[in-house]
Amino acid sequence: MEHVPVLLHEAIDLLSVKESGTYVDLTLGRGGHSEAILKRLGENGRLFAFDVDPAAIAESTPRLELTGKPFQLIEANFATFEAELKRRGVKEVDGILMDLGVSSPDFDDPSRGFSYMKEGPLDMRMDPTLKESAFDVVNSYGERRLGDVIRLYGEDYEARKIAHAIVLARENGPIRTTTELAEIVVAAKSPKERAKKGHPAKQTFQAIRIEVNHELDVLEKALESIPRMLAPGGRAAVISFHSLEDTLVKRAFRSLTRNEKVGRNDPNSYLIPTSSPAFLDLTPRPIVPSLAEQSENRRSLSAKLRAIEKKKGVQDEGQA
Repeated sequence: MEHVPVLLHEAIDLLSVKESGTYVDLTLGRGGHSEAILKRLGENGRLFAFDVDPAAIAESTPRLELTGKPFQLIEANFATFEAELKRRGVKEVDGILMDLGVSSPDFDDPSRGFSYMKEGPLDMRMDPTLKESAFDVVNSYGERRLGDVIRLYGEDYEARKIAHAIVLARENGPIRTTTELAEIVVAAKSPKERAKKGHPAKQTFQAIRIEVNHELDVLEKALESIPRMLAPGGRAAVISFHSLEDTLVKRAFRSLTRNEKVGRNDPNSYLIPTSSPAFLDLTPRPIVPSLAEQSENRRSLSAKLRAIEKKKGVQDEGQA
């Protein structure tokens, strides 16, 4: 299935792309958002796009080349985007975009191991060079640790039952495929939970994927870099797809627009060195897909878009 960018026009409009500006797409994927940014840039504009998946970079390159605009693709985790840009002489940018969803081609490719609907190896690595895959999590984590992962990252109240069922099943040999894992999860669920809308294994697969890719830690690091890298008048827009991501984005942006000391691990993670907020909240309420988009693209249903702007006349402490 071709990847359809979620909230494409809304996100690009919020970035308010300037023809001569410098922009960063932290989640290149198949290039939909990057292409839209490039189409608004002039000859003096620049785009940097990040992805850890070499397949995404290879597939998106021809699409972006057709725009005839300058861009640079960086094969690196977006948690390191600040260091990667500074290595290239870029100290500040006019816009930053993050789309935290998994690309449809990755989800639909059984060999990537993301789908509970299609049989494939238990992988789930967005970065194929990562040492630990879903196979390692499912087959090596102790029952308590596995239950913690499913409960925390899958927000599943039956996490303990699922973890116990997985540990019992692997006594007969390693769990190797996505469908094998999905069947174990479904069998462990109560009839009430199985009757709910959506696949019963969805939360468990989400949890394991987040654990494998360290998604929340990576997101938090990127969010910490955004205020330092935005130029005065610059904007950042983030599209999240589940409550764990959205909570981190909401707290980080709130800390910048209200001068609150908020962080997931450290209460002093987000400190603003000014007496008044240095950032403007562009989305007091998150933007969600229209009914038409939800109907055309079911994967957009849970999407939320939040954005902020760095006020002009503001200079970050790190750049002073």
